[in-house]
Amino acid sequence: MKKTLSLVALLAAGSSQAAGFQINTQSARSTGMGNAAAAWLDDSSAIYSNAANILGVNKLDVQIGDTGILPGIKFTPVNGTEQGQKTTLSPPPHLFAVYKPFDRFAVGVGVYTPFGANSRWVDDFVGRFKAQESSMAVYNINPTAAYQLHERFRVGAGLNIYRGTLELKRALGFVESEGQVHLGGASWGVGYNIGVQAVLLPKYVTMGLHYRSSADLTFKGNADFQNVPVEFQTRLPDGPVEGDVTLPATVAWGIAVTPLDNLKIAFDANWVDWSSFQELAIEFPENPAINNPLPKRWRAKWNYHLGAEYGVTSALQVRAGLILDPAPGPGGTLTPDLPDADRFGVSVGAGYRWSSVRADFGYQFVSLADNESSAPGISGTYNGSAHVFGLTLGYSM
Repeated sequence: MKKTLSLVALLAAGSSQAAGFQINTQSARSTGMGNAAAAWLDDSSAIYSNAANILGVNKLDVQIGDTGILPGIKFTPVNGTEQGQKTTLSPPPHLFAVYKPFDRFAVGVGVYTPFGANSRWVDDFVGRFKAQESSMAVYNINPTAAYQLHERFRVGAGLNIYRGTLELKRALGFVESEGQVHLGGASWGVGYNIGVQAVLLPKYVTMGLHYRSSADLTFKGNADFQNVPVEFQTRLPDGPVEGDVTLPATVAWGIAVTPLDNLKIAFDANWVDWSSFQELAIEFPENPAINNPLPKRWRAKWNYHLGAEYGVTSALQVRAGLILDPAPGPGGTLTPDLPDADRFGVSVGAGYRWSSVRADFGYQFVSLADNESSAPGISGTYNGSAHVFGLTLGYSM
């Protein structure tokens, strides 16, 4: 299977909360702490951050929530004027449930969106022949189990069952008019994840390590060509499209320190293997003459997260965090189908518990630094910002 992002890569046009097209805001509690969660987060959302940590629940823990991602990416062509995107809100949801039948064993399942994007450029966008509107979501059904091997060592593992959907519109330029192509498709894929947590200093220091494998998805769908002049219609017939995507493998390493009973400080370093994305291609099996693969040459990258949680009372917690997330692609292949930039984020959050019920809110402001593109035919500067709002409701017993 070719390692190209194919159709799905086109759809990651700028509204992902993290670099590339990753989404790592799977818990409002974690969102408020800048997503520094691998070593300590011990509720059911640990299914995402570190499978070993689901052993932190007492007996039963259930969470449901949503994240609103409101991006604002802009592009300024060389010697041109700034253009941007229409307001688009992406709402990736999350659901987690963990049951602990024995002190040393827990099982659970999570349903969430680890990858996705939603984007709509303005109608007269200079790069509309590369990307105009796009929507992509990769959902993960993630059954998980964890076991306490030692009082200071936990291990967990899970199965990742991915369902990806996508939709793309972009303009087509003809001699005296413009048309449009509308693409859509879907796919299934499978991967796995493994995590460990170690207590380095009881009550004070824990460390976590979590690996999530890559996964191959083969998207298949249809292409609908619109407003095509008569003389071009035989060359651009409606028909099937397909392409492969390799979701990147990730490694999360974290350490958490509890210097006071009501204060926790955490740091995560995450490695994302974006090197599987070397080419962007859409394939038309019945009309290969219009295939147009584009080089991307992304590289594996590290991103960094620092967060803190302070218990104001036994019921109320406040949180804050910092995020540094470098873009994985070089300037020579940066085009509006996949705009990106180095990201710096700040976060705040709060949680409140009423007996067995709790509510958590998290907010992140993400700034996208100027990123110079030297791509042939559409060089310029990308930048922007994003607002991320997370709300999670939980029940435990």
